Amino acid sequence: MSGPARSATTAPASASVTLRPAAEADAGAVADVYLRSYDAALPTVRRAHTDDEVRDFFRYVVVGRGGAWVAEAAGAVVGMMVLEGAELSQLYLDPRWRGRGVGDRFMALAKERSPGGLSLWTFQVNTPAHRFYERHGFTAAERTDGANEEREPDVRYVWRP
Repeated sequence: MSGPARSATTAPASASVTLRPAAEADAGAVADVYLRSYDAALPTVRRAHTDDEVRDFFRYVVVGRGGAWVAEAAGAVVGMMVLEGAELSQLYLDPRWRGRGVGDRFMALAKERSPGGLSLWTFQVNTPAHRFYERHGFTAAERTDGANEEREPDVRYVWRP
């Protein structure tokens, strides 16, 4: 990314959004999108890791191993997605960018790159995510009682073309 990144709050509503593979230099911004999104969407779900641990995880694991994509608008990262084969393991948007079609574009990209089908996990309390995925043709396939780091019941969704 060249030049200073502008805040997503200063980006005009009609700003062009570009989806692209995440670069090493994006790791901090990707982690920040995750943290803002998680805290806004899941205020009752305790995060299993500190902010610094999350930033390290995104720097060295998520962005470091590839498969991460970013949505960029007006020089700022406003969304992120991680696609590992047929597993959509991360999809987070800056809360200020929800409802602008960015998630729909990520979903179209994921389906294009994994045309045989996709699966993902989301927390059972995240009903907005359920509506989003169901709108995109996903169906609930499995529920757990919280066999994850957060100890929060979750649901696995699948999409088959």
